[in-house]
Amino acid sequence: MFRLQGSKTLAVDLTGDAVKAKNGSMVAYEGQMSFKKMTGGGDGLRGMVTRRLTGESMAVMQVTGQGTCYFADRASEINLVSLHGDKLYVEASNLLCTDAGLRTGTTFTGLRGGATGNGLFTTTVEGTGQAAIMSDGSAVVLRVSAQYPLFVDPGAYIAHQGNLQQHFQSGVNFRTLMGEGSGESFQIRFEGEGLVYVQPSERNTIGGDV
Repeated sequence: MFRLQGSKTLAVDLTGDAVKAKNGSMVAYEGQMSFKKMTGGGDGLRGMVTRRLTGESMAVMQVTGQGTCYFADRASEINLVSLHGDKLYVEASNLLCTDAGLRTGTTFTGLRGGATGNGLFTTTVEGTGQAAIMSDGSAVVLRVSAQYPLFVDPGAYIAHQGNLQQHFQSGVNFRTLMGEGSGESFQIRFEGEGLVYVQPSERNTIGGDV
């Protein structure tokens, strides 16, 4: 069972089962635990080859045991996501922990992925179980409906789930209008039905200031 200890530490209660977590994110544990580094972001040899080709790198460890294990990473805020046979799309650097039964992989995202400077691919988490994702500051979960598309700064995007289509397009933001931008800005347009996770902070992107 995943639960939060405050907003920056994830507690996972294990009863002989396992979870996959970001390598080096364990900060404490109670009981008996074993730790094993996994290849290919937890996807085995094929996953390792795929991630090297796509540039979507993710170092993962498997934690098995009886007791409670605590995870955190650079004081990032943590958000819990429940999956019920659906798929979560998440930047690899923002994925902290998943149930061991959830399948992880990579998928082509088109030009949106290129906005982060990490290639044209992103990590997927699929199945039934829990996942914990991280954000720089408290994340905002925004609902997208067929009537109301959502526009997101690529540097602030964390993850999304649901039946969503995304398009990478040029746009204008406040800093561009004020003359403080370094050039053309870019946005991600989400259409359909689903949820988008956005952080109140921006990564550097190939589009410059966005």
